[in-house]
Amino acid sequence: MNKDQKITCSNIWKLFGPDEKTIIKNLDSSLSIKEVQEKTGHVVAVKDVSFSIQKGETFVVMGLSGSGKSTLVRCISRLIEPTSGTVKMDDVDVTKMSAKDLLELRRNKMSMVFQHFGLFPHRTVIENIGYGLEVRGTKKDIRLEKSMEVLKMVGLDGWQNNYPRELSGGMQQRVGLARALAVDPEILIFDEPFSALDPLIRREMQDELLKIQEKLQRTMVFITHDFLEAIKMGDHIAIMKDGEISQIGTPEEIVSNPKDQYVKDFCEDVPKYKVLSAGKVMRKECSTEAKKLYENKVNCIEDNLKIETLIDQLSEGDQAYPVVCSSSGKLLGEIDRSIVMQSMKSKV
Repeated sequence: MNKDQKITCSNIWKLFGPDEKTIIKNLDSSLSIKEVQEKTGHVVAVKDVSFSIQKGETFVVMGLSGSGKSTLVRCISRLIEPTSGTVKMDDVDVTKMSAKDLLELRRNKMSMVFQHFGLFPHRTVIENIGYGLEVRGTKKDIRLEKSMEVLKMVGLDGWQNNYPRELSGGMQQRVGLARALAVDPEILIFDEPFSALDPLIRREMQDELLKIQEKLQRTMVFITHDFLEAIKMGDHIAIMKDGEISQIGTPEEIVSNPKDQYVKDFCEDVPKYKVLSAGKVMRKECSTEAKKLYENKVNCIEDNLKIETLIDQLSEGDQAYPVVCSSSGKLLGEIDRSIVMQSMKSKV
């Protein structure tokens, strides 16, 4: 395994049925899910899925209901046992772990946040947050100190002695997030954590999690059925359909080059300027004026800068057009107002 890879899934299958282990041995992988069900009486939830997740990135698994996304992610943590295939974390095969080792993994290395908060109604906010540390056997004073630290991190300072019933849905989800963070996990798994929240609260929670991730740089696996949420949250996105992955890529790669109609349908209503970077839309042939700006190091931007951030700058008529450079400072191209305006109008 590459040292930068935190999680690697190889050829993951999950069948539901009375004899899944026997069926998988002789299964023709070219058969459709419907054909497998007709021939064997078994339901294929995940079909031969492979991917890697880099250390410190947010990897989004998305798809419609029944696409297999939640089953796949539960196979990673072995909340559901994969029928075949391997899941490795830091070169350790999770699929071969004993029950004891798996328990240690979940207690010390991994935390999960679900759509339904699962808070203990008889415990205060601070007691809920510290529950994982309590199970781990952490001393009370250390537990309290760490719980207060993450309580403040998720914006709940002052609510530590309240009970879950006294909190709004968004606040309860913050408690769930804080509880997951309190054990200082290397891996965080989110199963549609914000889908039950009102739109404004949902955006607030997304922004909160992005801020926390920027600070902590944990490896996150995030399940959603919402493509706008996926492109906002994900460094990479895996789009699933019928138990298989249709496409994996960065938000920009997927929006600029959807591989099939299924993926294209998700991208249809996404404004390109929110996803595409200067390097994707720039004009490679530079004008004399652009070359002069580059020579004088004036108004140069990096190729990975999102178009959205350029809109205000280019709305001013007397502004010089930005010159696009690589991270090493090499001249790549230029952008003018017409390019940005076109990207604002265009959808995939």
